[in-house]
Amino acid sequence: MNKARETVLEIDLGALEHNYKYLRSKLNSETRFLSVVKAYAYGSEVQGVAKRLEALGTDYFAVAYTSEGITLREAGITRPILVLHPLPAHFEDIIRYNLEPSLYNKYVLNEFIRSARKLHCSEYPVHIKINTGLNRLGFWENDTDLITEELEHAPELKIRSIFSHLAASEDKNEREFTLGQINSFKNTAARLIKKLGYKPLLHQLNTSGILNYTHEAEFDMVRSGIGLYGFGNEAKYDQELKPVVSLKSVISQIHDIEPGESVGYNRSFIADSYRRTATIPVGHADGITRIYGNRKGELSIHGKKAPIIGNVCMDMLMVDITDIPCSEGDEVIIFGESPTAAEFAERAGTISYELLTAISQRVKRVLINETTSP
Repeated sequence: MNKARETVLEIDLGALEHNYKYLRSKLNSETRFLSVVKAYAYGSEVQGVAKRLEALGTDYFAVAYTSEGITLREAGITRPILVLHPLPAHFEDIIRYNLEPSLYNKYVLNEFIRSARKLHCSEYPVHIKINTGLNRLGFWENDTDLITEELEHAPELKIRSIFSHLAASEDKNEREFTLGQINSFKNTAARLIKKLGYKPLLHQLNTSGILNYTHEAEFDMVRSGIGLYGFGNEAKYDQELKPVVSLKSVISQIHDIEPGESVGYNRSFIADSYRRTATIPVGHADGITRIYGNRKGELSIHGKKAPIIGNVCMDMLMVDITDIPCSEGDEVIIFGESPTAAEFAERAGTISYELLTAISQRVKRVLINETTSP
């Protein structure tokens, strides 16, 4: 493989396939799998990722917003697509592009009924979101009568699934709370199914749920986002998964810094001894924010750690390479296998999700291992 000659985000579709198969191995064979590809597939490259997952047999996709679902349809994706946070302004587009909305309160339910009626739909698939404790979106547990009363006069819709979202499935200290969410969902779904007279799909488990709660709540389908991209929110699972995304760059210039000289804006780094520094063409406009400056972030050059010194600039950052033999044009690993995105993010007090999804679209995306394994 050629070394990076510029700042690139590599997306390893072979690693994606490994992660998908690993997560699938935790499930019963009949359990359906929903792949979450919102936010450009967690900051990677959504078309390539979605096409590989569709080839692997994922049953469903999920996106946050309607525009993301339209992008998938225009790329040729044919699997069902759940829109997790649809807005009424886009309901007609949802129907035109054969997307499936999550309906989470009376207002959006009635607005979608109006749109479906206007476009002469019949039994259009929708998903009912139940709030069991995350307190973000969702009908309340005692809203089952409200839901069925509205749907009784709306043949335009049919519930495809009932689902909820766990708040702390990765935290073993919150097991009691998580089990309470699961029981609440079971009871609410059972009441709703009884009133409907038919059984939609049920799903509640996210990545950490798949890894920690399949015995209690596998239901008909599971959802995975961050796990597909290589992170299980726990060290033992991270070892089983493979990072899909690597941010790589090159050394643009090397400087010899004398004691007392400064590096970068506001002179936030002042050398107390002779130092060598390297300038890397990536900055806060690319998603490596200023929080990583002043030795909070470390990159890898020839397998050795190079701390970021001074303030991160908009388009560049500087690292200390005093103890690393290297030259201008050499490759730099910002995150990938080592350090991983989780490790890099942790040093700045954040999480892999935030780091991955923050990588600017101006960074060139490169797909590798594009051939599906037999």
